[in-house]
Amino acid sequence: MKRILRFLLTSQLKLSHQEQSSGFTLIELLVALLIAFLVITPLLGIMLTIMSTDTQEQAKATTEQEIQAALDYIARDLQQAVYIYDSAGVNAINTTNPSGLGLPFSNSTDRVPVLVFWKRELVNQVIPIATNQRDDTYVYSLVAYYLIKDTNTNTISPSNAARIARWQIRDGVPTSASTGADCPGYTGKYVSVNSIDYCPDAGFAPFNLDGTGTLEEKMNAWKRLSQYTTKNAGGQDVVNTVNYSNTPITLLYYIDQTTTNAPVKVACPTGTTLVAPNTTNFNTRTTFSMTSFYACIDRADTTAQVFIRGNALARLQSNNLSYQDTNRAYFPTASITVQGRGILFTK
Repeated sequence: MKRILRFLLTSQLKLSHQEQSSGFTLIELLVALLIAFLVITPLLGIMLTIMSTDTQEQAKATTEQEIQAALDYIARDLQQAVYIYDSAGVNAINTTNPSGLGLPFSNSTDRVPVLVFWKRELVNQVIPIATNQRDDTYVYSLVAYYLIKDTNTNTISPSNAARIARWQIRDGVPTSASTGADCPGYTGKYVSVNSIDYCPDAGFAPFNLDGTGTLEEKMNAWKRLSQYTTKNAGGQDVVNTVNYSNTPITLLYYIDQTTTNAPVKVACPTGTTLVAPNTTNFNTRTTFSMTSFYACIDRADTTAQVFIRGNALARLQSNNLSYQDTNRAYFPTASITVQGRGILFTK
């Protein structure tokens, strides 16, 4: 019996030793690696494709959302319009006026005004009506939306696509009181509340509806305040130059910059005119040739139909950004029609 037990114990120890020292052979490892490669590689490809597609769809969706948000903002702005310039009017106050007397950037080669209008703007709590009580009032503002062509060397823009920027100058709030703010270049007193002077923005000048001529002629004759005269200590006249101080604020990036084979502009409805200022100042960067931001203006009805085309490709890459029929899905287009609610009282 002892011999049998010794034999079984010895056999078990030998078997246990053999199992502990066993392992995979090199061939088995190579086969396992090959199988893993064949299984994992397609999965990685599928994952990368899904991630790339998701990025592309997100770029399209973001561009569409931003365009719609920009159009909503423009619509709210235009609802306060009392006069919208058509193409001839934009030319008149931008390039026809003597140099320096119209809109800013009239000699720039990278931007063009597309949508220009006057609006009545609410100013809250400025007119004194009783002790510690103030009422609201309205003032006129001149607003211009520009199409600006950027390059990837411009630190303002995140890409070399175009962008839309908004520029505005506003009138001050005059007061009939004997005390108030003195605003250089402007006569009379202006409201001052809590050390804030409600002066006109630098360069602002109101439109003039007096005299003969049509409303269009009077509005097209607008010129900014470029200088004013004061007296020095000796009683001599001193001419002071006025420069615009307000700068354009970017409303929307990633606007299509395509100039060749781009979608054509939509034909404007009867009674409206296409705003496309006829100037050669923009030929350097062919801003004038772009069709990604334009408007159809009904000046008599104070109505504007605004078109915007974005460029989602500019979010994904830095070159090959032009429109093609094969990539049209990356160029979302939207439009909106707005009528100004303001009224101008003419003689």
